[in-house]
Amino acid sequence: MKSDIIVIGGGAAGLMAAWSAASTLLEAAPDRSFQVTVLEKMPRPARKVMITGKGRCNFTNLKDWNGFSPHIRANSGFVRQAFFNFPPAAALDFFEGQGMKTVVERGDRAFPASYKASDVVDTLVRACNGAGVRIVTESAVESVTSDGPSSFRITVEGGGGYLCRKVILATGGLSYPDTGSTGDGLRWSEELGHRIVPTFPSLTALVPEGYKTGGKGGHIERTRPMTSMGAALAGLSLKNVGVRLMVGDTPAGEEFGDIEFTDGGLEGPAGFQLSRKAVKSMVCGSKVSVTVDLKPAEDEAGLAARIAELKKSVDGDPRSRGVPEERRRRVLLGKLLPRELVNVFAAVKVQDLAAALKSWRLDIAGYVGYERAVVTAGGVNFADVVPKTLESRKVPGLYFAGEILDCDCDTGGYNLQTAFSTGVLAGRSAARSLCGE
Repeated sequence: MKSDIIVIGGGAAGLMAAWSAASTLLEAAPDRSFQVTVLEKMPRPARKVMITGKGRCNFTNLKDWNGFSPHIRANSGFVRQAFFNFPPAAALDFFEGQGMKTVVERGDRAFPASYKASDVVDTLVRACNGAGVRIVTESAVESVTSDGPSSFRITVEGGGGYLCRKVILATGGLSYPDTGSTGDGLRWSEELGHRIVPTFPSLTALVPEGYKTGGKGGHIERTRPMTSMGAALAGLSLKNVGVRLMVGDTPAGEEFGDIEFTDGGLEGPAGFQLSRKAVKSMVCGSKVSVTVDLKPAEDEAGLAARIAELKKSVDGDPRSRGVPEERRRRVLLGKLLPRELVNVFAAVKVQDLAAALKSWRLDIAGYVGYERAVVTAGGVNFADVVPKTLESRKVPGLYFAGEILDCDCDTGGYNLQTAFSTGVLAGRSAARSLCGE
């Protein structure tokens, strides 16, 4: 079969690239007939988008470049051109123009008004269909080869394949392989001569020592059973705490916000933000720990004074008569902490409690891998890609979009916006190049 442009991967970047390419062709050459095709291995497109934000789908962040770019953890300068070609305001206009109502919450985070990720997916598919894109699901690509400039051969499982003039690789990284992201695009890119920046899981759970049975150092399967400690902490959410990452004895990052303890380990926005550097450090063989300031609004001296007053109140309560010191200390802790943390600090002497609450140390045994990591760090080296077009410097007619590139971001809508921006630029560039041939 033949197609002018083939997009491999029907996720956020791939669908946006296909819509952009088809729309550009319709506008630039309305009297000519072109075909844009999306090849998606899964039964439905954009399965990873469906689980984004626990199904609520924070699809973009409306910050301007100066506010947005610090949240791109690698190669923000290379993403700049794509961002300005299709900034967050344009993404909002796109979805609203396609009939999807939106809301904007604190932190400039935009959601579908329904808070249903399916609305984002349906809108992308509807836009592609309206532009004449052909979406072929359950079509797993086996190989991509170049027969010369702007001449490609794509083979698919079960025999057969496609000939095309332009290819856009939007296959994602390795995160959530059940959604179809299994690293195929990285392998094809390398076979076609591109350098791959080593990949590792990012925005993932960090597993404290003693949290799960067995497993230490590196990847710890999320399905590994929790210990009694893990089971006691799982489900605990801490709001507005300070979190510091330590690599060895050196501070390596600090966040303020919310953390959660789950069946995986330490997660939540603040935990996720530190996980990238934590995982990379562990991959390189360093020891990692996290310290949590449970009372960031108070300095240690002020907290110690408050604890002393609380202790005096507990000791003076008539109900405390004849109660052992250990039980009175638990009552005191109950006035300071969520019940899940009372056992954690039950053995701490009262005079040491303020320091302990200001610096709760969790040594990190490992991390949850790609099976539940939000995003993949690393990918196709931008040195092999033209930033203004996202075309390969190695293979003319080959373009890249989305998570396959070495440009992962923080949580908060930044990753999806980067997928949309790179998708639009890759699609537009491929279409304009096709029109010029």
